[in-house]
Amino acid sequence: MDELAKRLGLRTEPTIFFTSAAAMIVFLLALVIMPESIRDAFTAGREWIVTNLGWFFIFGVNVWLFFLLWVAISRYGNIRLGGEDARPAYGNLSWFTMLFAGGIGTVLMFWGVAEPVFHFSNPPQPDVEPHSVDAARDAIGFSLYHLGLHTWTIFTLPGLAFAYFIYRYNLPVRVSSVFYPLLHDRIYGPIGKTIDVFAVLGTLFGVAVSIGLGTSQINAGLTELIGVSDSVTTKVIIIAVLTIVAVSSIVAGLDSGVKLLSNINIGMATGLMLFVLVAGSTVFLLRGVVETLGIYISNIVPMAFWNDTLAQYTQEDGRWGWQGSWTVFYWTWTVTWSPFIGIFVARISKGRQIREFVLGVLFAPSLFTLVWFAIFGWSAMEIDGIGSTAREAMGDQAGQLSAAVAESVPLAMFAFFEHFPATTLIQGLAIVIVAIFFATSSDSASLVVDMLCTGDADSGPVRQRVFWGVAEGAVAAMLIVLAGSVGLEALQQVITVIGLPIFVLVFAMIFALARGLMSEDVSHVKVGAPPDVEKL
Repeated sequence: MDELAKRLGLRTEPTIFFTSAAAMIVFLLALVIMPESIRDAFTAGREWIVTNLGWFFIFGVNVWLFFLLWVAISRYGNIRLGGEDARPAYGNLSWFTMLFAGGIGTVLMFWGVAEPVFHFSNPPQPDVEPHSVDAARDAIGFSLYHLGLHTWTIFTLPGLAFAYFIYRYNLPVRVSSVFYPLLHDRIYGPIGKTIDVFAVLGTLFGVAVSIGLGTSQINAGLTELIGVSDSVTTKVIIIAVLTIVAVSSIVAGLDSGVKLLSNINIGMATGLMLFVLVAGSTVFLLRGVVETLGIYISNIVPMAFWNDTLAQYTQEDGRWGWQGSWTVFYWTWTVTWSPFIGIFVARISKGRQIREFVLGVLFAPSLFTLVWFAIFGWSAMEIDGIGSTAREAMGDQAGQLSAAVAESVPLAMFAFFEHFPATTLIQGLAIVIVAIFFATSSDSASLVVDMLCTGDADSGPVRQRVFWGVAEGAVAAMLIVLAGSVGLEALQQVITVIGLPIFVLVFAMIFALARGLMSEDVSHVKVGAPPDVEKL
């Protein structure tokens, strides 16, 4: 493998690179040769995982959040990620835009209207009346639970672990480095390389699902604007075009490409949010922002631990299922690309203190998400009609967004903008924002996957980065083909199965990170050597 890598002009760890690439190619070929068998296998796997291990995902993310908050407020929060003289390479604004755009920018565009409206018309709690005031409050609460602190917990934990072991103790830029306190030099052997291969594959598929969702939304927007067909072929063409954009950014590198796209995109997204605030019911939405904060604070604990234990008594079919389609899907999906986001965030966070890192990554994007859902969510539910009196007064206008979401989730945002001035212009802008978010996620992931293979924070040869950028597009295209008319449901099945081993891997990072931190002499830290875990 070493000789082959040299002949191809690669600068990478051959075992990790070629094994990951081969596994990806084999999976793609299997999708082409026997798509129905693959689909049936993922369907059965997801059903078993959701039924038997759904509680584990819900419990696990709460454990991670409590652990991170403990680390931040403990004496270990003063530890600087790097040498004691290291300082952040990026200002706070650029740091925030890069981690946000590389994180869940596409997700907010996809679910910003769709999720609140869906929960509004189909309340998760069995005793809540659809389209009622209580349903509206619950809709905002569950949307923020899914995309607020808990989502960023899944990114922050591996991010902190990577930054600590990679930059503080000069270990390779790989997921296996996190497990040094547990594996010692075995991180360089078969066990460590197996961990890294799983991380590469999980990142590829996790980002591919995001690309699939974003592509579906772009296709829906183009159908609404210019009447292009909403089909698998169209989606594959969109993926191909935007992959070219992402590859161009990959070639430019982190500072020139990703940073520029991130800053442009977060500016455009913020502008779109302010447009909805000003053009909509401004006073109502400003009240909604304040009230949303209260709803989130008062409901985050009961929602975070709600496990629908009494489903057999409250559901007509007696099955445990709602959280499998929502919460468990979110956690498994998010965790598959948490190694990518974690290493990406670690890459842009060198020089920051642990406390600054944890609190910044957890709360800054979560606050933006809260404002986003407050403005888009409350506005969408107001348009749809909150309460029986409002819906009677609206007549045929009531329930239009609920109907649009039921018909097509990717169409929700564009149906929402039909109720605002300059509809065509705003819908076009939304398509551009989704496309740039897509490109930012893809190029960020490609750079990180390349780091996972090289073990080096510096970019590898252009051909390596381009290969992974094209690979992500190919996986996304094949998942779209596999999903066919089933769409989001098929993507949920794939990502739930792939997410389980990655979830277990990230859970184990708690023990590795805790052992590494406890080996620190926080009064006098020796930087430049792995932690002395033998003292524990």
